Amino acid sequence: MLAAIGAIIGRDLRLALRQGLDSLLAVVFFVLACVLFPFGVGPAPETLARIAAGVLWVAALLAALLSLERLFQADYEDGSLDLLALGPAPLPAIAAAKIAAHWLTTSVPLIAAAPVLALILNLPPAAFSSLVLALVLGTPTLSLIGGVGAALVLGARRGGVLLALLVLPLYIPVLIFGVAAVGASQIGLAVQPHLFMLAALLLVALVLAPWAAGAALRQALD
Repeated sequence: MLAAIGAIIGRDLRLALRQGLDSLLAVVFFVLACVLFPFGVGPAPETLARIAAGVLWVAALLAALLSLERLFQADYEDGSLDLLALGPAPLPAIAAAKIAAHWLTTSVPLIAAAPVLALILNLPPAAFSSLVLALVLGTPTLSLIGGVGAALVLGARRGGVLLALLVLPLYIPVLIFGVAAVGASQIGLAVQPHLFMLAALLLVALVLAPWAAGAALRQALD
């Protein structure tokens, strides 16, 4: 089964590299959203530093949401999902593999770009490590929750709108603790409690999300 999961991840990574538009669009959206904020709120360094954490997290959240609708849709439309379901890996494992590939192709580039954009938003360099750690812990949870939503709306009309309505409320705890971790490091408070909460949310999502996504995929295929 592990070999099958690895093969699914490798296949999705190769497809993403070959058709890199979704990942590229997510990164471009993330960069543009962060760069446009100084034009809207003004270039005052104090103002930018105060809102930097929130801007970066909200932009990363929305950028990750952009490509979620296609997480299972392409395989569903061309019949690949039916073939995967007939293979040795159960549907929860297939869902977990595809979610992992989505995180690697979408969120990892966002994490890599975040420190550069943090400089533009005048985030203190001392908060960079907290920002990256929070994103590393938080973005997998976003992908896992989004994977459940993508499976639930599979085959539905206006799936993108339904997906946003389903997952955005569930993203709020991750957003709160991610922003709080960066904010705490800016004012010299302990960052660890917020990171521990992000880690706890990730563990819960790792346990529950693949099973929920697998059940939703089974319903869509039936």
